Amino acid sequence: MKNFTTAFKATLGVAGVAALGLLAGCSSTGGAPTSEGESNTAGGVDTERLVVSLISHGAPGDTYWDLVQKGAEDAARKSNIELRYSSSPQAPEQANLVQSAIDSGVDGIAVTLPNAKAIGPTAQKAVDAGIPTVGLNAGMDAYQEYGLTAFFGQEERVAGTQAGAKLKEAGAKHTLCVIHEQGNSSQEDRCAGVKEGSGGEVELLYVNGQDLTSAQATLNAKLAQNSSIDWVMALQAPVALRAVDAIADAGSKAKVATFDTNAELVDAIENGTVAWAVDQQPYMQGYMAVDALWLAHRNGSTVGGGRPVYTGPSFVDKDNVSAVAEAAKEGLR
Repeated sequence: MKNFTTAFKATLGVAGVAALGLLAGCSSTGGAPTSEGESNTAGGVDTERLVVSLISHGAPGDTYWDLVQKGAEDAARKSNIELRYSSSPQAPEQANLVQSAIDSGVDGIAVTLPNAKAIGPTAQKAVDAGIPTVGLNAGMDAYQEYGLTAFFGQEERVAGTQAGAKLKEAGAKHTLCVIHEQGNSSQEDRCAGVKEGSGGEVELLYVNGQDLTSAQATLNAKLAQNSSIDWVMALQAPVALRAVDAIADAGSKAKVATFDTNAELVDAIENGTVAWAVDQQPYMQGYMAVDALWLAHRNGSTVGGGRPVYTGPSFVDKDNVSAVAEAAKEGLR
């Protein structure tokens, strides 16, 4: 690993806008880094080539993490960084991926902490080894405990409380809050916030987010069994879209809201099949995490002044969806 205080060879280059292109990310078990060996800095910076690992708990097929990775890739291209993205929804495996990044001598690590007790100690090893390390998305309440210098995301319980207040305003009486990753503290916090904010009945339903057919079947059965459910609160866009289908199959009159967006979800808000979404701007989370690591090497900067940098929550509904629709369809929101 390059020393944290390594001097860079030159100052910022021309700040033009480069054509954005997808870089090839790593698989859930590692794999080839993005744009390996590429040193073209047109439209970016003329600084020393760095290697950064972004390690998430994203599950295969979860479109949310495509947006995080896209933001990270764009920041990496701008800053002459070789980005290595890897993920595992299993906390022990995610910790192993962090250890692999440490062992390979990367120049920076960005990591999510959905289970901070399982992943945090390995992230602490990176910090102790002198590797600039930041957090994103999950683990806002724990990242400082393990020495991470910055965090980019939203306070999940606060986001849930605001979502609950929006449900209350809509007259929700019985909300089904659908957790698609059991053991993910962020999702538990979201549903706890929904209950706090709504003031009505909030029932938890656990589904397998890695098997959307199974998730839809579980939703269908629950909705058919209990006609008093008037809202389904999903915690990711793909589950929300399956909830729309499950409601139709069950003959339910429930409405759907969700956390997070993708291009298809934006279409659903536009056509009214999903009422609204809580947006935490995943593209921004990936972009800012990588940018913070570049700044750490560039001039020793830390971002946030010891506090989290909030990327959400905000709400996307029929009144403002047109403002984000184009970016969403380009994989930027």
